[in-house]
Amino acid sequence: MAPIRLALLLGSNRTPRFCDTVAAWVLDEVARHGGYQMDVLDPRTLGLPASLPPEPDPPTLRLRRRLAAADAFLVVAPEYNHGYPAPLKQTLDAAHAEWQAKPAAFVGYGGHSGGLRAIEQLRQVFCALHAVPVHDSLLLPGAAARFDASGRPPDAQACGRAMQAMLAQLHWWAVALRRARAERPYRANAA
Repeated sequence: MAPIRLALLLGSNRTPRFCDTVAAWVLDEVARHGGYQMDVLDPRTLGLPASLPPEPDPPTLRLRRRLAAADAFLVVAPEYNHGYPAPLKQTLDAAHAEWQAKPAAFVGYGGHSGGLRAIEQLRQVFCALHAVPVHDSLLLPGAAARFDASGRPPDAQACGRAMQAMLAQLHWWAVALRRARAERPYRANAA
């Protein structure tokens, strides 16, 4: 079976940003799981316009091609002011059919909730995009103060087990939905 093409979406474009530390650990966990081919989508480098034009510009078209090639999505998002950051919303809104009938998983970080409110909002948005959020997510409360100097989360073994369980769910859904899309293309507005 071909590897699952996993698009990792970084949710922040702040400078400096803790997202890079969390994403590096997530990438290590994805590599440990195996079975995935990675594509990292960073809002700092996507070049999306500040305002999405009626006709997509070249950066938006490039993003759409990368999303269309993905079998699954993994979002690493901080929680800012009880929500997820605007650059992530810009990335989500830049595409439509490319998200459909594909699974999504979430790693949240920040504050006391570990990003819970941002992730719950993202679940709603991904459902509206006709994507399929997996059940489990990973929340990292107070991550910026709790990751160690080597970039490991607190209680790395427990976090690693939770991450591997979520990646297993994501992989299962990615395989099932890839097969389903091959057998019968998904149409969001089919009667």
